[in-house]
Amino acid sequence: MDWLEISWEDLRIKERVGAGSFGTVHRAEWHGSDVAVKVLTVQDFSDDKLKEFLREVAIMKRVRHPNVVLFMGAVTKRPHLSIVTEYLQRGSLYRLIHRPTAGEHLDSRRRLRMALDVAKGINYLHCLKPPIVHWDLKSPNLLVDKNWNVKVCDFGLSRFKGNTFIPSKSVTGTPEWMAPEFLRGEPSNEKSDVYSFGVILWELITMQQPWMGLSPAQVVGAVGFQNRRLAVPPNVSPVLVSLMESCWADDPAKRPSFASIVVSLKKLLKSPAEMIKMGET
Repeated sequence: MDWLEISWEDLRIKERVGAGSFGTVHRAEWHGSDVAVKVLTVQDFSDDKLKEFLREVAIMKRVRHPNVVLFMGAVTKRPHLSIVTEYLQRGSLYRLIHRPTAGEHLDSRRRLRMALDVAKGINYLHCLKPPIVHWDLKSPNLLVDKNWNVKVCDFGLSRFKGNTFIPSKSVTGTPEWMAPEFLRGEPSNEKSDVYSFGVILWELITMQQPWMGLSPAQVVGAVGFQNRRLAVPPNVSPVLVSLMESCWADDPAKRPSFASIVVSLKKLLKSPAEMIKMGET
């Protein structure tokens, strides 16, 4: 895989386009092409952290799908440990949804197509052998290209699913999108991604921020221990309501697979526009 090793000197770093606990994301030029470079903040970290970085690289080397961000290579030499991917012009789905002009560009059909893109990307990951569980599925980790296609990114927390269940104590994420079993520190499997998808679907339907007004600790209490779920506005298609609610089942075994979510969304997209009620008044 030496051809996936990128030299830091070959990258022309431009503006910063994002940041997280892991580090910063910059737009850059590489051999004349626009790319995104995720630069790790801490470069002299422990062997565990280095293993985590190399695991993310290992996962990204394996995945290839139109709805997964394309991995171009990695800088694996300190002090510039970085992951290089394709650059997606429209940025994150989260930013798009919460822009003041969002309504002008995101009609209900486009939003449903975006939900379908996410479901297809995660379905692909779950169908690999062994499956890959994303485990940090949220709208800030979904990127949008110039044609409004959505691609899954950020495999920092992802794991190859070797056993049936994975101890969630070993993982930290963003409570607003996390499954209740995860928030309780119980073992979890790929059905945790299904719960997170239900939250993303809710965001696309309502164009609102999940659990607005609650602190992360309050979200943990509400979802993990009080069995509360996001409120679905009136005027939403009953098909979408039941899909969302099935994704949020407290028992992970009762949540649908992504294969069946893809089928449901495709069916809905075939129905006339007036049938797709997305909570608009």
